[in-house]
Amino acid sequence: MFHPRRILKALLLPLAAGLALTLLPAQSATAATPLTNPGFEADATGTATPAGWSTRSATGQGAASFTEPGGRTGSHRLTHYAASAYKVETYQHLSHLTNGTYTLTAWVRSGGGQHAAYLALRNCGSAEQRTDLPVSSSGWIRIVASVAVTNNRCTVGVVSDAAAGNWINVDDLTFTAGSTGLAVKGSDISSLAKSEAKGGVYRNGSGKTGDPLAVLRSAGQNYARLKVWVNPADGYNDKAHVLATARRVKAQGMKLLVDFHYSDTWADPGAQSKPAAWSGHSYSQLKTDVYTHTYDVLNALKAQGTTADMVQVGNEINGGMLWNEGSTANWPQLAGLLNSGHDAVKAVHPGTAVAIHLAQGGDLAGTRWWFDNAVANGVRFDVVGLSYYGYWHGTLADFQTTLDDTASRYGKPVYLAETAYPFRLDSEDPTENIIDLPGELVPGYPASTAGQTRWMKDVASIVEAVPNGRGLGVFYWESTWTAVTGNGWDPADPSSGNGWENQALFGYDDRALPAVAWFSHR
Repeated sequence: MFHPRRILKALLLPLAAGLALTLLPAQSATAATPLTNPGFEADATGTATPAGWSTRSATGQGAASFTEPGGRTGSHRLTHYAASAYKVETYQHLSHLTNGTYTLTAWVRSGGGQHAAYLALRNCGSAEQRTDLPVSSSGWIRIVASVAVTNNRCTVGVVSDAAAGNWINVDDLTFTAGSTGLAVKGSDISSLAKSEAKGGVYRNGSGKTGDPLAVLRSAGQNYARLKVWVNPADGYNDKAHVLATARRVKAQGMKLLVDFHYSDTWADPGAQSKPAAWSGHSYSQLKTDVYTHTYDVLNALKAQGTTADMVQVGNEINGGMLWNEGSTANWPQLAGLLNSGHDAVKAVHPGTAVAIHLAQGGDLAGTRWWFDNAVANGVRFDVVGLSYYGYWHGTLADFQTTLDDTASRYGKPVYLAETAYPFRLDSEDPTENIIDLPGELVPGYPASTAGQTRWMKDVASIVEAVPNGRGLGVFYWESTWTAVTGNGWDPADPSSGNGWENQALFGYDDRALPAVAWFSHR
C-alpha cells in the first residue's frame, strides 16, 4: 500500500466485472458440540437465562443478558444490553470431556464501546483463553477461541463489561475438538534500512534504544516482509539492501516474505509502471525480465543463507502488472508474466510459497472475478494475500466473507497481506497524513493506541477463524516507517514526507506502541 496523496484513494475502486504448507496450524478431527442450546432456540423472547446456560452479574443486572428475535440462523439470539452500565456473563459448564484441544466458534455482532466484550474459555485445566468481539453493528462475524482441556471439563462464557447502552449479539456457538492459531505474525519493514541511514531511532516500550527487529521479535513477530524495486531512484529497496536486511531478519529467527513490485517505484492498484530498464521491451522479453530478476534476487538470498520463505509475485495487482502488456485487459499475457515469476521462485527453492496479492480485501465480487480469470488462464500460485484497510475496503464482515470465500473457492491458504490503523491523527512531519480526520476512521476504533491495538487483534481474529485452518496470518504495513527527514514516500525526492507515520508501530517518541502486543496473538 502506498497512496502518497489523498487523490490516490479514488484509485481504490471495485474491480472490473494447493499447496500443503507447513505454515498451516495443526488441525484435529472435529466432534459434535457438547453445548446445550447453542443457538438459543429453546427459549422464548426475553429469557434472561437461556436453557442450558447460567447468568451472573457483578452489578446485579442479570437481566442485561436475554434472548430476542433476530438470530443469525433460526429465530433467536443472545443479547447483552442495559440502559445503564452493566457487567454480565452468560456461561455454560461442560463436563466429561475427553482431554485435548478444543475450539469455541461463535457468530457475533457488537455496537462497540464496552470496557470489555469477549468469549472466554476457563476452568479447563490450562490458562484462560479469550477472544474479543470485533465491532460490527450490522454483519455477523465468526470468531474462535481455542483451549487445552486437561481436567475433562471447561466453562464457556460470553462476557460484557459495558457502558450504558452498549450491546452485543451472539449466536450459533460450537465447541469442537481441534485447534486454531496464526502461523504468520509479521510486518513490512521495507522502510527500515533507509530510516536508520537517515538517523531514525527506535526504542522498546520502556524507552531503551535498540534494534527495531529485536523489539518486534521480542513482542512475538515471526515474519518480516521486504519489497523489491528494480532500480529505485534513491538506491533503497533494491537487491543489495534486501540482502542486507534479510540477514538481520533471519538472525532474529524470523521468516522472510519477499514482495516483488516489478517497478522502480511503488506498484499498487493505481500504478504498475515498468522499470526504466525494461521500457520498450516486447512481451516475450518482459517474461524473461521477470524470470531473470526474480531468480537473481532469490538466488542471491539463498546463496547467503537467507532463503525466502514466501514470495509475492507482484504487489496489489488488481489491474495486473507491467502495464500495458500485463494488464488484466489481456489475461493470457498477464498469466504468462505471473507464471514466469512463479517458475523462477520454484527454480531457486521449490519449498518457497508463491503468493498472489490483491488489494480491496472486502470486495467479494472483484476478488472472485480476478481469481476466476487467473485460474481459467492457468496462473500458478500457492497462497492468496489480500490487503484490507478498514477505512477503504468495506466492513469487517465484508473482509471475512471475501477471505472465507477465497480460501474455499480456490482451496488455498489466505493471509492479510497489509493492514494498518492510526494511533493518532496529527502529523509529525509537514506532509498530510493519509488518514487524519475523525470521519475517516472505522466506527468503534478510535485513533488511539487502544484503537490501533483493538484493530489489530480483531482483524487477526477474523483471519484465525477462516475455516479448515486456511487462515495463515497477518502482515502489518508498515511498522517501521516513522517520520524521518529524507525517508519520504517519493524515492526521487529527498524532501518528500511520510503520510503514514501515524500508523506505524513506533510512536512519535520512537517507542514501540502497545499494538505490538498483537504479535503474541495465538
